[in-house]
Amino acid sequence: GNYLALIVSGGHPSFYKVEDYVFEEIGMTRDDAAGEAFDKVGRVMGLPYPGGAAMDRLAAEGFKRDDYKAIRFPSPAMNDGTLEFSFSGLKTAVINHLHKLTQQLRLESGADLPQSIKEDVAAAFTKVSVDGIVSKLREAIAEYHPTHVVLAGGVAANSHLRRGVEALCRGLQVNLCVPSLKLCGDNGAMIAAQAYYEYMEGKTDIMTNAKGRFGIHGGQYIPEVLMNAVNELEEAYNYYKNDPEF
Repeated sequence: GNYLALIVSGGHPSFYKVEDYVFEEIGMTRDDAAGEAFDKVGRVMGLPYPGGAAMDRLAAEGFKRDDYKAIRFPSPAMNDGTLEFSFSGLKTAVINHLHKLTQQLRLESGADLPQSIKEDVAAAFTKVSVDGIVSKLREAIAEYHPTHVVLAGGVAANSHLRRGVEALCRGLQVNLCVPSLKLCGDNGAMIAAQAYYEYMEGKTDIMTNAKGRFGIHGGQYIPEVLMNAVNELEEAYNYYKNDPEF
């Protein structure tokens, strides 16, 4: 199919123009990835690794108040007409802000910041991150006019990003496809999907030469892990097949 893909993860954000499952990268980060920034900020805040889920919950609490609006962080969206990002400056600004708060409150090294402050910082950080990503997605849609947008990657599990992208696509009347939460992180379905198209093109070397235990399918040797992945892909397909936009 033909669509615009937005991947937001520990190694991205990136935009891809997809035509018949040929991927062309049309936008990317120039330095840190979104997930990387979330994890590094989360570590300074004392959150468990990876920090995405905990940051999501903290931000949700912060959004219930207006205090976070007084915190200003730089947007990760490049303001130069490209579909590119820079999360390095944002990450540094948030970490510096946290260190400054620690000094202002005269906390001992390693001491925890008050919960309300963590929530406000998480909300401000999440807001500017989501706004930056959504603004670039708006530009990409305006430039490439896709009928479908796919949001994927580990950070696609972030509830605030999902809502922001959903609102944009709904407003622009563009169909949005988002995997379920359990399929946002690394999973067998994504491997099986890629393997399917490789196999249909006759590229079977990666299957027949793989090491480890094997299963037999249709006369071809296929790694057991791939067979498990195919089952996950089938489960994902069954989940979405009744969706008229799938």
